[in-house]
Amino acid sequence: MNVGRRYWNALLSVLLLGVSFYFLRASLRDPGTQTEIDRQVLRSTAWVQWLGDQVARGLATVWDEYIYLVHVRRENERLRAEVARLRQDAQRYRASYEENRRLRRMLQLRVDTPVESLAAEVVARDPSPFFRVMRLAITTQDVPRLRVGMPVVTFDGVVGQINSVVDRYANVTLVADSRSAIDSMIERTGARGIVHGSGERHRYRAQVEYLQRTDDVRVGDAVVTSGLGCRFPPGLLLGRVSSVTRRDFGLYQEVEITPAVDFSRLQEVLVLATPQQECRPGLQQNQRRPARAGSTGGGTS
Repeated sequence: MNVGRRYWNALLSVLLLGVSFYFLRASLRDPGTQTEIDRQVLRSTAWVQWLGDQVARGLATVWDEYIYLVHVRRENERLRAEVARLRQDAQRYRASYEENRRLRRMLQLRVDTPVESLAAEVVARDPSPFFRVMRLAITTQDVPRLRVGMPVVTFDGVVGQINSVVDRYANVTLVADSRSAIDSMIERTGARGIVHGSGERHRYRAQVEYLQRTDDVRVGDAVVTSGLGCRFPPGLLLGRVSSVTRRDFGLYQEVEITPAVDFSRLQEVLVLATPQQECRPGLQQNQRRPARAGSTGGGTS
């Protein structure tokens, strides 16, 4: 029994090999020399060859695309990480550029300012419920030299005045604060007035008081410090006129300004060490406008 099976397996193997060699011979022969049997064999097996070729091509395509997608995914992950790193670098460079730009402008302001100035850093803000900064706290290496009433400025214009010095810090009353009053003038015409903060909690505004109805004031005019009062040097920008109201009665017109400084963005400021000995109080008093009712002389400059 086992001998018969071995003979049968050997015969079947020879037969399959013979058929395979026959198909191979038929495929390799010149079509012009093929017999009718060769052609029939090729016709009958053509679909098997086509199917095998399609399956092989499909598997090769799937494999190639899988390998490609794996590579693409890894490349995308690498590129995402690179983009995130570059964004962080760009943010740091942008912050460094803005800081350098601010410091260069502050340095230029310090050079252009006719009086001695002390560099200070904003360390605290007291915001309103509407996210408007109401007061600032600053610090400097020259804290012992800080005095109440010293002007605080930046390259955009006047910030305010120091109202108290505690330990290593100084509190600043802003131009928009209702306690602030600064002697000023309209830069274009020289008309004199007092810039008094409105103290509004939802916006930064101030009024120029004691401008006579005959004074030429227009929206957009720059309002600067007059230099009177022994504190602020002349010509520092306080703000620009945002509205003008002239009534049919009264001595003065109503002028509102928008402060030149965005107090919420302050990071560095200059404190002006104004030389009090150069003031001439008698002349200032003769030229000063009437004082605002309820205001104190310590807040006006």
